[in-house]
Amino acid sequence: MIIGVPKEVKDQEARVGLLPSGAKALVEAGHRVLVETGAGLGSSLVNEDYRDAGAELIPTAVALWASSDLVVKVKEPQPSEYPFLRPGLTLFTYLHLAPLPDLTDALLNAKVNAIAYETIREPDNSLPLLTPMSEVAGRMAVQVGAQYLEAPMGGRGILLGGVPGVAPANVVILGGGVVGHNAAKMAVGLGAHVTIIEKNLNRLRELDDIYSSQVVTLASNIYTIRESLRHADLVIGAVLIPGASAPRLVRRDMLPIMKKGAVMVDVAIDQGGCFETSHATTHTDPIYFVDGVLHYCVSNMPAAVPHTSTFALNNATFPYLLELANRGIKGSSNAIREGVNTYEGHIVYKAVAESQGKPWKAM
Repeated sequence: MIIGVPKEVKDQEARVGLLPSGAKALVEAGHRVLVETGAGLGSSLVNEDYRDAGAELIPTAVALWASSDLVVKVKEPQPSEYPFLRPGLTLFTYLHLAPLPDLTDALLNAKVNAIAYETIREPDNSLPLLTPMSEVAGRMAVQVGAQYLEAPMGGRGILLGGVPGVAPANVVILGGGVVGHNAAKMAVGLGAHVTIIEKNLNRLRELDDIYSSQVVTLASNIYTIRESLRHADLVIGAVLIPGASAPRLVRRDMLPIMKKGAVMVDVAIDQGGCFETSHATTHTDPIYFVDGVLHYCVSNMPAAVPHTSTFALNNATFPYLLELANRGIKGSSNAIREGVNTYEGHIVYKAVAESQGKPWKAM
């Protein structure tokens, strides 16, 4: 099989879908690996690293996409890449299709077989390819929030951990999954007052055992969320419904009760966001204000730390990529087949179809 690794074109996206070590393993397994010139530079991986691993450097994206059977990326195709889509092409990347009907239509019209990292699911219901970037994003959310709480950045002028004699910031985390847990870990470490709101009581018990008296755990409901927002300095949205649009937990009418200069970081923005006032932003233009509340809704947060993110992502994705290259979609494990979102012109992942009001069929 011919595996292509293009350079990412999304704003400030410097991660790359394949490490030189992965390229070498694929070549040794009998495959050809094509890497667009400069694809790894943002992650401190030079062209020579790929050439030494046995990959072929391709000077243009047009030539790379046209020559590849399977394209492995990090982020969803951008509009400038839609012309490269074609029947029979297999795409392996983060897709987050639920809030992206135009991309879904492009994949369907081109009859691309698209596999989403975020919907690959193991028999134990774990999402192994979503986990590493959720870990990065959860930890980054606290770093970003702490930065934007500073007055020159537009925030309230609050030091997250406070100092002796001055109370720390109140951090409210909506969701107790991988993102929420990693955000809590960072916020507790910095000395903040942390509240985790989660609907799964068993998960709340686990988090209470982990953090003991270091965090407050609350069962999720509209009243609890509203009252917690009233006192929050930093709110982190960390909820997930795999493949589907995120639930809007923070309503527009809740913002006026919040403190002016409070910060909201919506890590769920890839799936449409869990704040009603959220819309996707970029690293170039990351924030905006609604009712005096700062919103940070960058849809590729981990791209800000591309070296860490690329290695963490590839640690998780490569075994699945190798299986896919060796066996194809039909011959691969149930976990990989569960990750297929579009196949031969049809949506085959039900949550995506339901989010967009489109038909779906079983693969």
